[in-house]
Amino acid sequence: MREYQVCSNCVMDTTDTQIVFDEHGVCDHCHDFNDHVLPNWHPDAVGEREFQAVADKIKLEGQGKPFDCILGMSGGLDSSYLLHLAVKKYGLRPLVFHVDGGWNSDIAVSNIQMLVDGLGMDLYTEVINWEEMKDLQLAFFKSGVPHLDIPQDHAFVATLYHFANKHKIKYILNGGNVSTECVRNPLDWLYYGTDLRQIRDIHGRFGKRKLKTFPFSGILFHKFYLRYIKGVRVVKPLDYMPYSKKIAIDTLASTYGWRAYPQKHFESRFTRFYEGYWLPTRFGMDTRRVQFSSLILTKQMTREEALKELSKPAHNPATIDEEFDYIATKLDISSDELRDCMNLPKKSYRDYNNQRFLFNLGAAILKKLGVERAIKR
Repeated sequence: MREYQVCSNCVMDTTDTQIVFDEHGVCDHCHDFNDHVLPNWHPDAVGEREFQAVADKIKLEGQGKPFDCILGMSGGLDSSYLLHLAVKKYGLRPLVFHVDGGWNSDIAVSNIQMLVDGLGMDLYTEVINWEEMKDLQLAFFKSGVPHLDIPQDHAFVATLYHFANKHKIKYILNGGNVSTECVRNPLDWLYYGTDLRQIRDIHGRFGKRKLKTFPFSGILFHKFYLRYIKGVRVVKPLDYMPYSKKIAIDTLASTYGWRAYPQKHFESRFTRFYEGYWLPTRFGMDTRRVQFSSLILTKQMTREEALKELSKPAHNPATIDEEFDYIATKLDISSDELRDCMNLPKKSYRDYNNQRFLFNLGAAILKKLGVERAIKR
């Protein structure tokens, strides 16, 4: 067992078992940001000019069409602010695309509707077969792995990609960004959500029903076929401009009545339970460390503020029993059955068939080409 240590610059610690510290106690996440991400990140006038050229091209190619791009909308901060900028600042006409995986919070539903109404946009919602989603999620619980959010994440990504492919949409606007996500969750915490080999292995071992309609998208389909054969481009506009979490929240709140969430990704009831309670309680993995470290490195939060927040639990102890009952009821099991899963042997992605070699190869190529700087490890 390693001696416990926290980075002297951010708040990543040895719960990330692969973390490395230098002689000053600064971690490799910080060095990766300073050495590889920061020199190639231009959220300034240069970046804005670059994205304006992209936006002009999207509008030109979209002339005469009902919309010129597609934007996946979760109701979270990043996708909400991106929609606001895309329409108001750049004059784009995205199809707002939402995937209902069965776990939307009331706030998320309200936030999505207020933005769509306020901007006069069309909203397309794809509803995932709940019986299949439920069966896949239960299989992941029974597998003992920490990455329980993969069924939900995979459904969102796969549905969006297949829709874009079917309707020949060439541009996908993505809210991913360096500003709030420059530190990546370690693979041992949150594994790749599009590893089809692993998803099928876990479901094959622990699932009970066939996934006849559940959407799947393998890495070769969306990383190679869509990009290089069909010419579909994923664009991350927030990386081209200054993006402040506080300014985004204030802007959305004052303009549309948008309401903030207690934590990033908490627009989903399942993710709120999973990241707020399950991961830190069962595995000792607190995703706030990743989120706060990103904000520290991009100067939106101080280390002292982060440590103060981390001294509090990510979940509300007064309502956690209600959360257990809600999650269990949705999954059609008893609360005791759900709690029993807390005591299963702890597993990782390594314990099941996986395609990590493909992801490693792709990441190495993208990093060499300068397409991707912050690499998941």
